[in-house]
Amino acid sequence: MLSASQLADRLARDAEAVCRHYLSAGHRAGNYWIVGDVANSKGKSLYVHLSGPRAGRWTDAATSQHGDLLDLVRETCGLVDFRDVADEVRRFLSLPHPAPSHRGDAHTDPPVDRPAGERARRLFRMTKPLAGTLADSYLRQRGILRGDLHQALRFHPSCFYRDLVTGRTFSYPALIAAVTDPSGAITGVQRTWLDPGGDGKAKVDDPRRALGGLLGNAVRFWFPAHGPVPVTAAGEGLESILSVAHVMPGMPMAAALTANHLAAFRLPDGCRRLYIAADADAAGRHGAERLSRRAQALGILPLVLAPELGDFNEDLLRLGSDRLTVHLRAQLAPEDAEAFLPT
Repeated sequence: MLSASQLADRLARDAEAVCRHYLSAGHRAGNYWIVGDVANSKGKSLYVHLSGPRAGRWTDAATSQHGDLLDLVRETCGLVDFRDVADEVRRFLSLPHPAPSHRGDAHTDPPVDRPAGERARRLFRMTKPLAGTLADSYLRQRGILRGDLHQALRFHPSCFYRDLVTGRTFSYPALIAAVTDPSGAITGVQRTWLDPGGDGKAKVDDPRRALGGLLGNAVRFWFPAHGPVPVTAAGEGLESILSVAHVMPGMPMAAALTANHLAAFRLPDGCRRLYIAADADAAGRHGAERLSRRAQALGILPLVLAPELGDFNEDLLRLGSDRLTVHLRAQLAPEDAEAFLPT
């Protein structure tokens, strides 16, 4: 049976045929296959190298996702377990399948293609509540003590991870965050793989990856199930927004996960004031500026919340919750400070 790296090499030998099959909404442009995203949407954000030393390598400029064609098959088909990915690749390559397992018929069914939202929902259904888990402990190490209050955060005890360089596959415990659209439907997830010994993130090159539809959506905290959202806050990183939520419980908040996605965040109905929790770097400032312009065009007042250090989680860890509270109070409208900050 071929290894993961060998399967990826076999796919790369005929990268264009792989793209035409799994990314049929795209087209060839020179030495690249261009398409919207791994969900096979029309567009030009994702590009795949078709030949040369990087044949089969792909990058989505909008989401920063990247990988080889084995990863691409996994994403486009909505597969989670490596066994299912390998079976799908062998089917495409018309390779013989390995001998059936004696563990029963559960692993012998043909893989089922799933849209982006469904594969994210499938992974989220495999998770367990956060309280008392390694993911809860990880957030506490980051100064976030009430992460288990948020339904968007869950724990996966053994989440599939593939090393994009070696092709080797592993399983690590992971913090899973649900990405939702304005109606609350799950469109994607963010996976943060964790060190099994409790020492922060897993010791891998990229311990955080997104899966599914992120554009315009976000990980949401304190959002009401129905009705208008007159005041909300939006920012990039999960821990940064959770740090603001830690000292401002009750204000609806959204983590868009990247600066580009922050700029594209779909603002909630009825919003009158938008607080933009910007990271203190060039990408963060650019994303905040773009979202601010969009808010103004919709008649929404944008107010930027600036951290003292690099981001709000760094502020929480190094400066403490009391100082973060004071720093945020000075940047809020008086009525919001009274409503959402402890006295």
